[in-house]
Amino acid sequence: MSWIKTIDYENADHKLKKIYDRVKSPDGQIDNILKVHSLRPHTLTGHMTLYKNVLHHKNNELPKWYLETIGTLVSLLNKCEYCVQHHFHGVKKLLKDNEKSAQIYEAINSGQYSKYFSGKYYAGLRYAKELTLMPHAVNKFNIEMLRNAGMDDGEILEVNQVVAYFNYANRTVLGLGVDIAGEILGLSPGDNEDEGNWGHG
Repeated sequence: MSWIKTIDYENADHKLKKIYDRVKSPDGQIDNILKVHSLRPHTLTGHMTLYKNVLHHKNNELPKWYLETIGTLVSLLNKCEYCVQHHFHGVKKLLKDNEKSAQIYEAINSGQYSKYFSGKYYAGLRYAKELTLMPHAVNKFNIEMLRNAGMDDGEILEVNQVVAYFNYANRTVLGLGVDIAGEILGLSPGDNEDEGNWGHG
């Protein structure tokens, strides 16, 4: 599951079990990316707070399928297969259109974003790539390009935070050897209205 020790639900103390109860799926699955925090439960709380508010919050204005697409792109760029599998599955669940999903994956996997995306959606992917691979090169010009493509500053912040979160998540997975063994793909907090609801379904 990972290169470090993790604590299963059955062996968790009261504090960790309470957090696990908040994140587990109806059938009891706790994603390995979350379980890897079990030796320091406060970091699991931090991870889930960030994840829920960045990707699954009612006040986001960009569509969730697009935010999940950005996460999938960042994960492809970082070669984090764990997050690619989980979050592209999330894209497919949200779109409910296999052909459209396949076109999106082809565009982001090939780096030819304009095959599917245009306007602010295309610009957001280009920004995500540069911020992931060359963060030191990002400057005000990149933000102006996003504005000129039609993104307002709140939407720019949404994209920025999703890119930042997935770089964090990818490095958690890759740096600790988290694998996908035994997991159901694409589970995520579905209740955007309640930011305290971390349950995966």
